[in-house]
This record gives sequence, C-alpha cells and structure tokens, in this order.
Amino acid sequence: MSQVTVAAALVTHHHWDHAGGMGEFRKIWPADKVEAYGGDERIEHLTHKVEHEEKFKVGEMEITAFKTPCHTKGHICYYVSHPGDDNRILLTGDTLFIAGCGKFFEGNGAEMHHNLNEVLGKLPDETQVYPGHEYTLSNLKFAQHIEPSNEHVKTKLEWAAKLRARHEPTVPSTIGEEKETNPFMRTWSPEIQKKVGATDLIKVMDLVRQAKNSFRG
Repeated sequence: MSQVTVAAALVTHHHWDHAGGMGEFRKIWPADKVEAYGGDERIEHLTHKVEHEEKFKVGEMEITAFKTPCHTKGHICYYVSHPGDDNRILLTGDTLFIAGCGKFFEGNGAEMHHNLNEVLGKLPDETQVYPGHEYTLSNLKFAQHIEPSNEHVKTKLEWAAKLRARHEPTVPSTIGEEKETNPFMRTWSPEIQKKVGATDLIKVMDLVRQAKNSFRG
C-alpha cells in the first residue's frame, strides 16, 4: 500500500457492496487528499456529486460521467480515457453487466432502455466494459434461453464456461460485443420479441427483465 497513491474514488452507486468501504478507505487515505465522486448523496463520504455528461480529470485520466438511473436513482457510469492511449474504458457498476443488466430497484424499463441503448450503446464499439460483478456465465445462459438462434451468444457462452471452469474472469467485454449478445441491448430482436410476446421496445425491456428475474437455468 505504501507504493500506491490514490487520487480519487469513482463510486457508481450507494449500495454497500460498491460503496460500503468508504469509511475504512478514509482511514487509510486522508479525506482532504482524495476526491470521492458519485451521483447520489446516499454515498457516504461523497465529496463531489457529478451530473450527467460532466467531464473531469483524475491525474492525466479524462473522465466523463453518465447518469444511468434505474438500478438506483443516482447511478453513474464512468467513461475513462488517457491521452496517448487508444483504449477507452467504461465502468458500469450495476447498470450494464456482461450479457445482462442490474435489477430495476429504483427505476423502470424505459430508463434502462435509455441507459443501455441511447447512452452507453452510443459509445464506440471498441469501448471496454468493466461491470461491478462477474455474472457472465448465468447471464449468457439466459441470453441463450431467450434468443437461442444467436450464434454470438453460443460462442461466448462456450468461451465463458471454459474461463470460469479455470476460475478466470470474463471481464472485460466491449460495447460491440454487448450489442451482439446482451438481450437487454437487443430488445429489437424478432426472436426475443416473439419469446416475450411484445414488440414495443420498452415493454420488451420490462418483460425480459421479468423473465431474467425468474430464470433458473
């Protein structure tokens, strides 16, 4: 720890498994030297409340905050870039998972549809996606269940199963891969629409979420 200098904490939302360590964090790194960014005043030790599309820098990193309310009202995703590095990273917390999304605890399908398809889905396809949890295998099993003819899902499920059997992570994904495999970013798919019995994209989003909540595959 003595070789690490912490400049900021980028907090996606207030849930304990994402922000619950901020108190101990402050004991290690003084509060007057470390900014804690977030979009919700329920985050303990928050020092900077960010707004949608707010841009700021941490060291040389350039960060854009995207407000993505639904899982929680104040959820933020962070788009991170670095001068001279072509990689772009998206920290998605519990909004976007690999092949899935977070439950709609404080929002609805319209909000999540907007988050995934009108905000995050508009980022470059090569953007690397780093979610807050490793739920890839179960998410891909559901994706195959609801869109069985999707060959991209089949291929990625086989790949993920091999990695998890070796206790290796499946993170990161990319925005482009999510558009190919994530049912919550594929509400336009005729196969998914037929499966849930609706064509309105918002209704499909709600029905896919309900189906995922009860899926035990």
